[in-house]
Amino acid sequence: MRTPQQMTVDRALLVYLLHLAGSFGNAQDRSFESPQDRSFGNAQDRPHGLMSDVKLQQLAFLCELQLFDKRLKGFHFEFFRYAYGAFSKDLDNDLLSLRRKERVENFSLSEKAAEVLMLLEEAAKSDERNARVIEIIQAVAGTYAPRDGDAVTKAVEAVELILPDQLGQIAIRDVSFHSTILVPSRIEVDAEFTLPPATLTRLNAALGY
Repeated sequence: MRTPQQMTVDRALLVYLLHLAGSFGNAQDRSFESPQDRSFGNAQDRPHGLMSDVKLQQLAFLCELQLFDKRLKGFHFEFFRYAYGAFSKDLDNDLLSLRRKERVENFSLSEKAAEVLMLLEEAAKSDERNARVIEIIQAVAGTYAPRDGDAVTKAVEAVELILPDQLGQIAIRDVSFHSTILVPSRIEVDAEFTLPPATLTRLNAALGY
């Protein structure tokens, strides 16, 4: 179970991932541009087309997996094998909560999310560990957000993992449905996205909690 601090970080990074995925051009071109500073176009103007629940789940999974590969922790979402790639109930709940708090409208950020992006930018500038987490999320979004949802899901299903009940690596597409495939609390890392108490309080307020 996630701690309150981990939930705050997860929600903030989820806002940031949505921000990147919704950016025009390369996701890294406007890494912290706030929603009101961005010109919103039609969905067909975006190089990656429409966002969806499934695509967002896959993007977050790939971010988390890449972070762990670099022995870093940002997100704390537990994932299981789903009919379409990977799925996290915690992520789904966080997205619904952010919508209720009016920080997210469908899959786009509202103007109320601007302070969240500002605080994340400050956190990245003040701590090298945080900056590395942000850089990896940017890299994953830059690679996969421009693709359509089916392509991102296929990329996830091609990922090979070593699971406790398997002798060797197994592709996610071959894992039984509803099997747990990623548990952050069981993975050792060298560093994680960390915020001082005062910043956590400000971030929680910016998220509407």
